[in-house]
Amino acid sequence: MELRSLYREPETREELSFGALEFHDVFRIFRSGPAETVALRGLDLRVEPRELVALYGPSGSGKSTALHLAAGLDEPSAGDVVAFGRSLARLGETELAAYRAREVAIIFQSRNLWPGLSARENVALGLRLAGHRGGRAAAERALEAFDLKRRTRQRAGSLSGGEQQRLAIAAAAAREAPLVLADEPTAELDRRNEEIVLRALQRLRDEFGSTVVVVTHSPRVADAVDRVVEIRDGATA
Repeated sequence: MELRSLYREPETREELSFGALEFHDVFRIFRSGPAETVALRGLDLRVEPRELVALYGPSGSGKSTALHLAAGLDEPSAGDVVAFGRSLARLGETELAAYRAREVAIIFQSRNLWPGLSARENVALGLRLAGHRGGRAAAERALEAFDLKRRTRQRAGSLSGGEQQRLAIAAAAAREAPLVLADEPTAELDRRNEEIVLRALQRLRDEFGSTVVVVTHSPRVADAVDRVVEIRDGATA
C-alpha cells in the first residue's frame, strides 16, 4: 500500500495558524505493577515551522519522552500531540506509518546508520524506505551539502562520530523531512565536532526548510538555537 505524505505547505490563513508541532496538556505515565512514573505532566509546547528549538533540562526531565511522542513512536496517557495541524492520536495505522516514514527524521546519539553500507547507500536506502524516487542523485546532493562528498563510498561504520552524525543529518535533508527530531545528537562528540554538527542542524533549517527540535542538556547546543524551552519534572519551566 502506498504511503502518502500528510505534509504540504499551508495555503489558507487558518492553516498558517498551525504550528509544526504542538503539545496540548500532555501527560505520559509509565506503570509497572502498582508503581507509576509520571514522565510528562501537562506539557504545553508549540514549535513554529522552520524553527530550531532546544528542549533543555536535566536527565529524567521528560525531554526524550516528548520526542518519542512527537515521532509517533509512543502515545500520550492524556492530552494531544499535533503535527502540521493533525492530531497524531486521530491518525489511522496507514496514516501514522506515512507520518513516520515521510514527515519525521529522528537522529539519536548514535546508531542512526547501517554501518556496513557506504555513506551514499545509507542515504539512498533511507530515501527508498520513505518512498522517494531518484535516490542516488538526491543522496549525492545531500552528501555534498554536508561536506561528505569525499566519504561517499566509505562505510558508515568507519566514519568518525561527527561524520556519522552529519551523515544522519544529510539523510534527513535528502528526504526533505519537514520535522527533524534530534535526541542529544552531540552528546558523544568533542567540542569541535559538536560545533560542526550544530552548524549542520542550522543548515537543515535555513537551506532545507526543516523544523528541528533538539533534546539536550548542553549549554553550547542551547546557545546555537532560535529558542530554548526548559523542561523540568515533565513540564515547561
